[in-house]
Amino acid sequence: MTKLKLGPLEDDKPVKLTVELPAAVFRDLKSYAEILTRNGGTTTPTEPGKLIAPMIERFMATDRAFAKARRNGDQSVPLPGAAERSG
Repeated sequence: MTKLKLGPLEDDKPVKLTVELPAAVFRDLKSYAEILTRNGGTTTPTEPGKLIAPMIERFMATDRAFAKARRNGDQSVPLPGAAERSG
């Protein structure tokens, strides 16, 4: 079994965005979705579009420069849950 960076996807209320991807990136995304479906042991195919958010989330979670900038207050977007904590 191949060890992928993404695991099973959570079902969360999405925010709709429209994105244009290069054809090669979309082909890779489809391949990733197929491998994830096979490794997950499910017969329900994973939609390639559902991978984009977890991939971006994973990328940002492992970007050390981004994490450091957020800790230092160099951000234009509030931390998740910041509104609940401040109110």
